Amino acid sequence: MSLVADRLNRISPSQTIVISTRARALKAEGRNIISLSAGEPDFNTPDNIAQAAVKAIAAGQTRYTDVAGTPELRKAVAERFRLDSGLDYTPEEVIVSTGGKQIIYNAMMATLNPGDEAIIPAPCWVSYPDIVTLAEGVPVVVPCKRENGFRLQADELEAAITPRTKWVFLNSPCNPTGVAYSAEDLRPLCDVLLRHPHVWIFTDDIYAKLVYDGFRPATFVEVEPRLRSRTVTMNGVSKAYAMTGWRIGFSGAPVELTKAMNKLQGQSTSNTCSIAQAAAVEALTGPQDFIQTMVDTYQGRRDMVVSMINQAKGMECDVPQGAFYVFPCIEKCLGKTSAGGKLLKTDEDFVTALLEEEGVAAVHGSAFMYPGYMRISYATDTQSLRDACTRIQNFCEGLL
Repeated sequence: MSLVADRLNRISPSQTIVISTRARALKAEGRNIISLSAGEPDFNTPDNIAQAAVKAIAAGQTRYTDVAGTPELRKAVAERFRLDSGLDYTPEEVIVSTGGKQIIYNAMMATLNPGDEAIIPAPCWVSYPDIVTLAEGVPVVVPCKRENGFRLQADELEAAITPRTKWVFLNSPCNPTGVAYSAEDLRPLCDVLLRHPHVWIFTDDIYAKLVYDGFRPATFVEVEPRLRSRTVTMNGVSKAYAMTGWRIGFSGAPVELTKAMNKLQGQSTSNTCSIAQAAAVEALTGPQDFIQTMVDTYQGRRDMVVSMINQAKGMECDVPQGAFYVFPCIEKCLGKTSAGGKLLKTDEDFVTALLEEEGVAAVHGSAFMYPGYMRISYATDTQSLRDACTRIQNFCEGLL
């Protein structure tokens, strides 16, 4: 009898974490490694937010809270949804969890029965398919064409829906592509979903504040309020407020589903850290100008990385609208041999050789259900990015 449950054998370790771990190991060996694999802001949490946590500790806010989060935080979340997207969620429709990933896990575990399907446009974040699988659902991955900007099209969504479909995911701006959806982009998808009332929508808006060139991303309920009764709108403080380690994600959803997620969370992790919740209240209700400063910095880095990657032999890189990733095509580099003698049959071979030979850590496109590409995070300092891109150019130049 195996100790490990069968359900765990059906999923894989997070590939972004695997690559980051290998990069840290090489760095510990004394190698000069530049890691562009992690999706984490390199900015410190703003001081006003950190001080709110210190004050919470001094005030003795160190006890259990409601499983769904403190009343103050749920109220702040509801108000932030209203201010940012015009969404009218009540505090009772809000739940706070240990990061956005737990929101996704709670929603899937609370709703999926064996064989239920979840449509996932690809390229997609590495954890969506595995979370659906862990919940005994069936991930239905729909590849989105580069010529359509990697955006899900209405006819592709229509074709993927079956009587077993329970969920459709949408991440905008997207990890790994940085592609974002405008209201005009979402309107045809909303029209499809209105024709299929059994399908629920999970919209992951965690990068919604990190957008460039004046682009304004939209979210489903904002575009089509009639979908509100079957939509989960997820966000958090990790990316926009540089608070990844604080582990605060949240969602707005119909009360019935929020109660189900609360029930599950109550028997798993219970409430999130009380101190982190106090800090999140300050993040959502305090000054917001820090975000624009961070966005301006990211935009400059994006422009430099896109330019330098497009100068690498055999690579093609589109300009993303948001997040802090680029997703260049490396198909013209495959089938060649690296300067170190590695035959690059796959995108995973490419990123492995790039790490071992040039000391640059990136994540292969197959991890995001989209082979022939790789993801580069530009959430690191400008000089390191410039050095990393120069190394990538050198690596590509050496391919035979």
